[in-house]
Amino acid sequence: MVNLDISKKLEFYPVDSTHWDDLAKLFESPGGPHYCWCMVWRNMINGKSRRNKLHKKNSLKNFADNKIPIRIMGYADNESIAWCSIAPRESYRDLGGEVNLPNVWSIVCFYINRSFRNMGLTNRLIEEAINYAKSKGARYVEAYPVKQDSPSYRFMGFVPSFTKAGFEFRKQVGSRRNVMILRL
Repeated sequence: MVNLDISKKLEFYPVDSTHWDDLAKLFESPGGPHYCWCMVWRNMINGKSRRNKLHKKNSLKNFADNKIPIRIMGYADNESIAWCSIAPRESYRDLGGEVNLPNVWSIVCFYINRSFRNMGLTNRLIEEAINYAKSKGARYVEAYPVKQDSPSYRFMGFVPSFTKAGFEFRKQVGSRRNVMILRL
């Protein structure tokens, strides 16, 4: 059963240096994505290895410290519980998207603390990510979700959530990811 009350109690903030400690705590919590630090698709600091967990963490922190957008984070009762990676597309490696569109922001992954899953938070995170990108002047938001039965890339979200938010399918990239676009 979906608890709709929780989504009304959430607050969302862009991650910057003032929210870094909350992000680190969430990533390093049991089940958190401390192995990747959300650097699978993001550009690394020059000379840093994508294979090194500390290099990934430092690369992500570098973005936050330099006020480069990296994501929004959801809080419940002042505790960080979820995030959505949303940033200008050029801060990522090639995702196979629509290269001819100007001023595109990309949603590439999600994480929701286990205690708050299956409550409809992904849809709320997408909504907040769209609002954030729009407030920063984005003209398009691009996402790369998979089908719900996909054995991989599930962290990128599922097609129905993006369809519900108004995204349109453009093409498939690789064997699983779908490029979907929302014009703002």
